[in-house]
Amino acid sequence: MNIPFLSFDAVNRQIKTEITRAFETVFDDAWYIMGKQLTAFEQEYAAFNKVQHAIGISNGLDALHIALKAVGVGAGDEVIVPSHTYIATALAVSYVGATPVFVEPDPLTYNIDVTKIEAAISSRTKAIMPVHLYGQACNMEAIEKIAAKHQLTIIEDNAQAHGATWNQKITGSWGHINATSFYPGKNLGALGDAGAVTTNDAALAARASMLRNYGSVKKYHHELIGYNQRLDELQAAFLRVKLNYLQEWTLQRQSIAAQYNELLKDVGDLVLPAVAPEATHVYHLYVIRTAQRDALQTYLQQQGIGTLIHYPIPVHLQEAYQSLGYAKGSFPLAETIASTCLSLPVWPGMSTGEVEQVAQKIRSFF
Repeated sequence: MNIPFLSFDAVNRQIKTEITRAFETVFDDAWYIMGKQLTAFEQEYAAFNKVQHAIGISNGLDALHIALKAVGVGAGDEVIVPSHTYIATALAVSYVGATPVFVEPDPLTYNIDVTKIEAAISSRTKAIMPVHLYGQACNMEAIEKIAAKHQLTIIEDNAQAHGATWNQKITGSWGHINATSFYPGKNLGALGDAGAVTTNDAALAARASMLRNYGSVKKYHHELIGYNQRLDELQAAFLRVKLNYLQEWTLQRQSIAAQYNELLKDVGDLVLPAVAPEATHVYHLYVIRTAQRDALQTYLQQQGIGTLIHYPIPVHLQEAYQSLGYAKGSFPLAETIASTCLSLPVWPGMSTGEVEQVAQKIRSFF
């Protein structure tokens, strides 16, 4: 038995003809940067994400960076981020010279704990950056109220939650400006690095568009000190194909998660994913927790089942952030999650039999 953590086989077979045609279209057009494929994808993704503007960016981290720059976050500012997240969230804050201020996760959903945000706000706080972790939407209504009360900007990190909703409103449409990733393993993944910024603010969209393109709208005229962080034509063309299948693939992920929920309930000390009543979860990752995480992962590997840990070292304990002065115990819940979480295989095309085999081996372990 060999069940990888992630497989593109079924998805790639499904779209191979269309992807090949998309490549040929770009190749034949001989226009590879800032062309009609990018424009079309931006329009289509904006429509999917129910926003007025989408700006294609080179990758998810660059999209976060551009979003922060667009709203004017800079040196001396603080940005509130979850303590349990991928390091890119904090890196983008550091890129603009600001300081990430960590807030513990909700013990059930693992998203930022909205009841702890206000205690982290200071006179230097400029923005809140919620992360829709693993594919579940954050409590954006509560975050909106806090941001309005303290006159803060909201920047959603929507890299893992394409199509998720809070109270029926889609992630990536709540914040003043938001960022997402189309890294190949994401629910909507390119065939290389890619990302986007989304917003309903025309001025922020224009600024983000300039920032990604050398600070320029008109060639050789530069209004801002910008960057070369553009989404290329080929990836835009591929993403246009895959966007048409995203809803179908999301339903498959949700079906796999439902199977796991049924097959793994009341097994050992397993903690299964919890979904807030107002949220939907698109299961970029299906994350369980157990005090025997390392032993379970080793056992599953021996059985031919791939797993990953998202994420084994909290950001505040990474060597890169030693200068912030945090120590073990600074964010105990994030540290506990990091030491007990395990991501199981979940991907479009994964069969019921494969899900059953994963669950059976987990039950055997316990």
